[in-house]
Amino acid sequence: MSEDIRISMFEVVGSPFCVASDDGEKIHKHLDAALRANQEVVLSFHNVTALTTPFLTAAIGELYGTFSEEKIRSLLKVEDIAPEDLAFLERVVSGVKLYFKDPQRFNQIFQEVLGDNDDEV
Repeated sequence: MSEDIRISMFEVVGSPFCVASDDGEKIHKHLDAALRANQEVVLSFHNVTALTTPFLTAAIGELYGTFSEEKIRSLLKVEDIAPEDLAFLERVVSGVKLYFKDPQRFNQIFQEVLGDNDDEV
């Protein structure tokens, strides 16, 4: 088997601030390609000083819409992550997994909470 693919978020994003969903999508493309190839991938959080929910949802959370949790857990590893960032990542992933269990119902509830804005200009 070939060597693990290693992805440095700092290098891909070009900054210690992993906050924008657009930057998360850059990471997602690398992770998606590795998982599609059944390749183990190590995602490094080295030098990352800021994370947001939109970034993590785009980078990692969206994988749960394509791949099984078992596949993600077996092929994706994280390293160099602070304990509080790992806890944050786990909370984001938990929310995303709930969403992907029933996205239609989630969207319906979301619309009910926000109200129907279809009549607004």
